[in-house]
Amino acid sequence: MTGKLIEANAEYYLIESTLGPLRVRTEFVDCFGAACPDETVSNPIVATDVKTEWDVSLWGKRRAFTEHIEKIAELVSEKTDGNFVLNLSYGGLSNSRENLDGISVGAFEMAQFCAGYHREKNPSITVLELPFLGVTSLKQEIELSLAVYEHPATQADMARWNATLLMPSPLPQYNIVGSGPPPTSLTDFEGMPIRATGGVGQAIAALGADLVPIPAPDVKDALENGTIKAVSFAPHAHMSYNTINSGTWWTTNLNPGTVNCPVVVNTDALYGLPVEHRVALLSSVDEALEYYVEYYNGVTMDAWGPALAENFIFQITINDEILGDINEAVAAPAAQAWIEENEALNLPAQELYELVTKLIKGAP
Repeated sequence: MTGKLIEANAEYYLIESTLGPLRVRTEFVDCFGAACPDETVSNPIVATDVKTEWDVSLWGKRRAFTEHIEKIAELVSEKTDGNFVLNLSYGGLSNSRENLDGISVGAFEMAQFCAGYHREKNPSITVLELPFLGVTSLKQEIELSLAVYEHPATQADMARWNATLLMPSPLPQYNIVGSGPPPTSLTDFEGMPIRATGGVGQAIAALGADLVPIPAPDVKDALENGTIKAVSFAPHAHMSYNTINSGTWWTTNLNPGTVNCPVVVNTDALYGLPVEHRVALLSSVDEALEYYVEYYNGVTMDAWGPALAENFIFQITINDEILGDINEAVAAPAAQAWIEENEALNLPAQELYELVTKLIKGAP
């Protein structure tokens, strides 16, 4: 591999190659001669006077779910002395379910979307939305997401949309806020109209609930007028979309799964960037994700408990025996169905599933 050395420190070399910026860990590199960089000092990125602006398509409003994007915009601007600007648009560029389409045609350069919004467009990523996988933290969710994103099948999947995966938007396990009398047994979920998507929706449907497709910004009104009786979200979204203002109960530990919502960039736009701007973007991902995790685990979760109390939300905790029965009845059949469906699409579904489950179990 040959190319221009852009940055070096104690952990990695960043090399501008014919394939774009490549990060190589220092333990895989032997450097000889006076020209070798001092690995104890990070080399600064060379500034350029070229001005770049990217449009970024988001939805809703600024919230925990978008804090890593807000952070990476800040970092990129700082590293380029304001010469590379990410213009964040909350709903002004595209519908949330059409962001991947917008990326594919270059309507904007960066966007966030959720795999469960259109499973047929990104089947490889939906392995991360399978129910009851047993993910326990945001950091683990990041590890799993990056492993799947780096898989050749996933990259080929995204290449169909001229999209390059930049970073995940790690979310904790979803749980349900509902209105009316709280369920006292699993049979109470049968026939209940619930808003849920992706693998979370599959898990909840397996309990006998009726899934109702409603855009996230409309769930509060739907909960109030009875169109739905419950909605499944992560804590930040329940607060952001005000479901706890309309709900009366919350499941603390159903933990059916979560959604996987990548941040992607238009591939042509990425490799059309000046090298310094591309390096500024790619080298900011880790810091943006670290900031996101600190924000979610701190600011968001610190506010969640008081918000439930202030809205007099009754909290339902399901016992381990029932959870075990749900897991056995839902998780294994859902995984097998996902594998069979996607193997038929020539996707290495079994390989992707084993990649995820082995990482969760800590297997080498």
